[in-house]
Amino acid sequence: MTIDPTLGTPPATDLRLLMASFPTGVSVVTALGEPAVPRGMTCTSLCSVSLDPPVLLVCLRSDSPTREAVAGSSRFAVNLLHARSQQVARMFASGRADRFDLIQWRHGAEAAGPHLVADAHTVADCSVLATHVVGTHTVVMGRVERVTALREQNPLLYGLRRYATWPDAPEPA
Repeated sequence: MTIDPTLGTPPATDLRLLMASFPTGVSVVTALGEPAVPRGMTCTSLCSVSLDPPVLLVCLRSDSPTREAVAGSSRFAVNLLHARSQQVARMFASGRADRFDLIQWRHGAEAAGPHLVADAHTVADCSVLATHVVGTHTVVMGRVERVTALREQNPLLYGLRRYATWPDAPEPA
């Protein structure tokens, strides 16, 4: 494969346009910071890496308190949001300081980060395997230690700069 050197590096606006046209699920990555302060941020950069061992990756803004809490605890939870959780997705994307005061969450002994019990349909508890800084973000590889299904619910999706949900499956013929 040959790369055309005249193409150069696309501006950030081009990459933003490209990624806006790629719909994805919405999650909130959570961790406990010091001293046991809950941290979390909306994340659409989530990818399965391996089934054996079970590994996923998330991309977190490097200067975020959530990334700092993940680094400090070496653990995090991925809360997959359900269709009725648009407000929570927006709130955790905003950086609002009181967000954990406004939602239902819990953190048990086996939890790697706060579980958003009213807004997630499934939660994965992970331990950090590796991190890699790329530009403004940190890629975090996490070994999935436990998956908790909280409810059967359509997932929240994001694309074309708006939220949507998975359409209901058609009735069998």
